[in-house]
Amino acid sequence: MIELKTPDEIERMRPAGRLVNSVLDALVEAADVGVNLLDLDALAHDMIREAGATSCYIDYHPSFGAMPFGKVLCTSVNDAVLHGLPHDYRLEDGDLLSLDFAVSVDGWVGDAARSLVVGRPDTEDLRLIDTTERALAAAIDIARPGKKLGDIGATIAGVARQEGYSVNTDFGGHGVGRTMHGEPHVANDGRPGRGIPLRPGLVIAIEPWFMAGTDKIRTDPDGWTLRSTDGSRGAHSEHTIAITADDPIILTAG
Repeated sequence: MIELKTPDEIERMRPAGRLVNSVLDALVEAADVGVNLLDLDALAHDMIREAGATSCYIDYHPSFGAMPFGKVLCTSVNDAVLHGLPHDYRLEDGDLLSLDFAVSVDGWVGDAARSLVVGRPDTEDLRLIDTTERALAAAIDIARPGKKLGDIGATIAGVARQEGYSVNTDFGGHGVGRTMHGEPHVANDGRPGRGIPLRPGLVIAIEPWFMAGTDKIRTDPDGWTLRSTDGSRGAHSEHTIAITADDPIILTAG
């Protein structure tokens, strides 16, 4: 069931969004050649504890997960694009790293993701990251009353295809509120003017993720990490937003 939030409830979601943003800022700053993915997870865990917040990931065990996630941060490297389970790996020069993070503060959730290149970047990696960011910005810009959910997906897919990327719709955005994943599903492709109407009070995570060479994914033996089937790199950008009668509010922005 889709639950619309009151203006007061949207305000109460802001602390979680601010914490998500500050943790991602710290992680981007800390990510460097030689840094272990487990150290990034530990940094995020420390910041959760210091804020008195609750991880949305550590006990998360949906039907597609092999076991409870067990970490507080998703770290997807190179051909991994989603749900990267932190493990004993030291970042290397040129690695493309996607960070996905969600927490609950006073019972309300914030969820966001960023991608970056560690060390010397490859221009194609930067183009891939930029495309996810532009798709996210374009989708947020049209997330207003009078539009439909399909308009968000169509906007995201349009940006991707202009750059020559295909789009996977197995995983996408979602409703956010008291829990991390709720209704509606926000696909990264869609038909303009179709789907549920966007109404004030709807809070959703919009999360474009693209792979450079395919739209097919496979699951690692760890039961969580999703990789491109052809070994091409992936990037991921995400914000939690609230739709209002006026401009959308980006709850996970700085």
